[in-house]
Amino acid sequence: MLPSALKPTMDSLDAVLRFFTNQKTKIGYGIMAIATIGGERIFSLLSFQCPCNVKQNMVYGLTYLLGPALVLFTVGLFLSTRLWRLYTGCCLNPRKLCPHRANCLSCATVLFNVAVGALVAPIMWLSIALLNGTFYECAVSGLEEKAIVDWFCKNRTSTCKDELAKVPCQTSNMSPSDTKELLLILHAQSQIIGWILIMSSALAALIGTCYKNCRSQVSYLQLTFWKVYKEKEKEKFEAYADEYATRLADRNLKSFFENKDVEAFPFPNHKAWEQISTIYTFKRGEQYYSTLQRYVENPNRDYTPEKMPLEMEHTLE
Repeated sequence: MLPSALKPTMDSLDAVLRFFTNQKTKIGYGIMAIATIGGERIFSLLSFQCPCNVKQNMVYGLTYLLGPALVLFTVGLFLSTRLWRLYTGCCLNPRKLCPHRANCLSCATVLFNVAVGALVAPIMWLSIALLNGTFYECAVSGLEEKAIVDWFCKNRTSTCKDELAKVPCQTSNMSPSDTKELLLILHAQSQIIGWILIMSSALAALIGTCYKNCRSQVSYLQLTFWKVYKEKEKEKFEAYADEYATRLADRNLKSFFENKDVEAFPFPNHKAWEQISTIYTFKRGEQYYSTLQRYVENPNRDYTPEKMPLEMEHTLE
């Protein structure tokens, strides 16, 4: 039993832990933003060196601007549990993507939501990179489109068209004032595009959230409870999976090393795993919050245990 003097301290720690637990999504986005800013600064200061060549500026600048964004988008898809729940096994059974025609829209919605979620980090990268302006300046200065070059070099010396690509390195043969002015124009354009991207993303997020909540089939409090339940079910599933996997491994190793027949071990069958792995679609006539709850409350579910899970896995491969 804790001394009375320590109880206020423990209560305060519990309150802090609950706060961080409840705000972990926002904290995660904050950490992602800080990491993105740090990554952009590292690339700009240590790695990025604009070639200041009309043939290479565009490719080099766009590579640094769009390359990390594509990598972050790919990582976002890799880390999406919903994508893999929908995609796993669909090559062997394409109907898993859309088992019923009525569910095709739900599957498309899931894929859209996965893509939108994976776009958060790339948009952060692009916004920060454009606000900094280094990559954009290098890329745009290498454009060879006559109309764009004429616009930049309007009312300037004839050497401007040939020296525009050297502006980011400030090694052009133009006057220092013209070089500085062009550099400021490129920097301003980059920041304007960056702010447009930020404002467009924020507006799209607001409209999407409003539309999603407006179309919700449950009330706000029930939706809040649903989110909490899904998080708790995920945590408990991981804990149960770890416990049962440990027990199954212990049983198999004990049987192997002691050269004895294995003991009976309850294990869900393949059909059960398939059913709880599908993406859940809410229906007003059902008071379920996940595919797992719908499965366990189904009176006609199959209780037949999986006797040889490893052999089944080998057969599926």
